[in-house]
Amino acid sequence: MSQQPSSEKPISIVTGGAGFLGSHLTDLLLSRGHRVICLDNLITGNLANVAHLKDNPDYTFINHNVTEFIDIPGRVDYIWHFASPASPIDYLELPIQTLKVGALGTHKALGLARAKKARLILASTSECYGDPLVHPQPETYWGNVNPIGPRGVYDEAKRFAEAMTMAYHRYHGVETRIVRIFNTYGPRMRPKDGRVVPAFITSALKNEPITVFGDGKQTRSFCYVSDLIEGITRLMMSDFAEPVNIGNPREMTVLDFAVEIKRLCASDSKIVHKPLPVDDPKIRQPNITRARELLKWEPKVDLADGLNKTIEYFRGLITSGKL
Repeated sequence: MSQQPSSEKPISIVTGGAGFLGSHLTDLLLSRGHRVICLDNLITGNLANVAHLKDNPDYTFINHNVTEFIDIPGRVDYIWHFASPASPIDYLELPIQTLKVGALGTHKALGLARAKKARLILASTSECYGDPLVHPQPETYWGNVNPIGPRGVYDEAKRFAEAMTMAYHRYHGVETRIVRIFNTYGPRMRPKDGRVVPAFITSALKNEPITVFGDGKQTRSFCYVSDLIEGITRLMMSDFAEPVNIGNPREMTVLDFAVEIKRLCASDSKIVHKPLPVDDPKIRQPNITRARELLKWEPKVDLADGLNKTIEYFRGLITSGKL
C-alpha cells in the first residue's frame, strides 16, 4: 500500500458504521486522527449511534446499501467491512439480506479495496465455528455448521465472505485481514435484537421475567466493546492475513450470566426457561493465543465493570421513554 504523507489524515470507510460495533469503531478511528466515511442503509443500524458526530468535519455519513456498487471519489486507505445483520432476530427476519450482504456486499467492498489499493478488514464471526466440536475454538478449527438450518444464512454468509476475502488476497494481492468476533456487549446495543445481554438487562431493569433458553448450561464468553475494537484495530495494522479470534476467553453459563445481571440490576425478576432454539451453540469460548502472540492483545475490562456501563445505557433508554 502506498504511503501517504504524514500530514495527511488516513481515510477509513466503515461499512455498517451506524451499527453497534461500527459506531464504536468510528469513534476510535476519529480519536486516532482518521477521516471516516460511514456507509449504512440503516436496516439494522441507527443514526442515534452517530448523532454526536454530525458536526465533526472528519466524519461523513452516506446512506448506502453496500450490496450495490460503491463509488467513493479520491483516496481510500482502509476499509472496515462491518455491514451485516448480526443478531438472531435480524438474520431470521432478514435471511436474504443477510446472505446478500455477506456475498454481494463483501464483493463490492473488496472491489473497492482493489481499486483504491486500500487495506480491508472483514468483520467475521465466531458463528463460523457453528456448534463446535472443539473447545475452546482456535482459528484452525473448520467448524460444525448446519448450512440449511435457520441460522445458516448468517453462518454461511460469513464463511463465504471469508473465502472471498482470501481469494482477493491471494489472486488480486489485496491487503486483507479477517477478525472472528465473539460475543460482544456494551452501550448502543439494540434493546430487542435477540441477544442475551440486552434481553437480560432490559428484563431485569423492568423486573420482568428473564428468559433463559434450555437449561441455561450452554456457555458464552462476553467481551466488552472497547476491548474488542482495540483488538480489531491492532489486527488491521498488523501484517497477518489469516483469521484472528477477538473475544474474551472467560466462559460462563447463560444461567450464571442471568443471575449476575439480576444481581447488578438489583432486580426482582424471575428466571424462566423456554425451549432451546434450533442450532443454538452449546459452547462458545475463543482461543485467543493468536491474538496474544501476534497483536499483544487481550481483554482488559472486568465483566462487572463492563456490565455496569451497559446497564446504565439501558437504564437511560428506559428513563427517557425510548424503551
